[in-house]
Amino acid sequence: MNTNRYFYKIRLFYLLKIILYNQKLLIFYTFIAKKQTFFLIYIQKHIMPLPIWILTGPTASGKTDIGLKIAEIVDAEIVSADSMLVYRGMDIGTEKPSRAARNRIPHHFIDIVAPWEEYSVGRYVKDFEAVTQHLYQRGKKFIVVGGTALYLKALIDGLFEGPPADWEYRDYLKSVAVEKGPNYLHKMLTDIDTEAAGKLHFNDQKRIIRALEVFKATGKRISSFQTQFGQKNPKYTCVPVAIEYDRDVLYKRIEARVDRMFMRGLVEEVRTLLDNPSGLSKQASQALGYKEIINFFTGKHSLAEVSAEIKQRTRRFAKRQMTWFRSFPDIRWVRASADSDNPKLPEEVLECFVHNKP
Repeated sequence: MNTNRYFYKIRLFYLLKIILYNQKLLIFYTFIAKKQTFFLIYIQKHIMPLPIWILTGPTASGKTDIGLKIAEIVDAEIVSADSMLVYRGMDIGTEKPSRAARNRIPHHFIDIVAPWEEYSVGRYVKDFEAVTQHLYQRGKKFIVVGGTALYLKALIDGLFEGPPADWEYRDYLKSVAVEKGPNYLHKMLTDIDTEAAGKLHFNDQKRIIRALEVFKATGKRISSFQTQFGQKNPKYTCVPVAIEYDRDVLYKRIEARVDRMFMRGLVEEVRTLLDNPSGLSKQASQALGYKEIINFFTGKHSLAEVSAEIKQRTRRFAKRQMTWFRSFPDIRWVRASADSDNPKLPEEVLECFVHNKP
């Protein structure tokens, strides 16, 4: 009996010893794994730029559906680069990906702020770094999908973080442009910053106004701040791929999109947003479709006139987008046919990503 107890104690002792040894091994390997993860993150953040696939193109080019199909193929998540998808409640006018699609493929930067809040490109860049670092730590692939050129340019070239928007001054400059023509604003900029003016077309009112606004706020030329112009962002190595349609085909897609928005209830959506006591932020109220519907409620235009205005403004917007995208370094173009359901487009875009690794 005593012998049995002795051997029982011996077996128990060695069993506990083995358990403790295994626990020490587990702690050791966990420590090594954490150190390795930290080391990889440190290298990525401070030495090796993060590789990024970017899918872009003008509005109504089918980026959303193509991005979803590619994400399914490579098991990736989608990081939005659309300045209006961030707003909750603005679903129809932005053609936001459906809830079912977002449940199937995780999306980032959709429905993250209230429509009465402002969301700047500077905030996007900071949030983008946090989100993509987290995805990198998880070992998760991701695709950047969107057509907000300023967001994409900030990722590709880096960001000039200037003073905040002065909406009163912007409205004043817009009224000057209406009264004296867009050439007048361009001449104003030429008088104070010939370098910036030389890079901007006189019709690029938004960027001209921003340059004048920066000078008013700081007393310095915007070109003196934009030292990163024409250089690549050291944090990321981007592979931008853009969808391109013949102009006539794209314009038909835009018209179909606007018609679809009205059929889905765009007018009611805008009415609901305006009924909220907090209203819409300056940025949200300028969104394509929303601005025109807001004006429609004043009773100055018929719904048919508003629809035509949205189509015209969207066509102009698409043209400006294409001008921006052509300025991006090393951008790859995938030409789409008139067939809106071309099953080869996702494969062609993916091939560009894979064979043009950063």
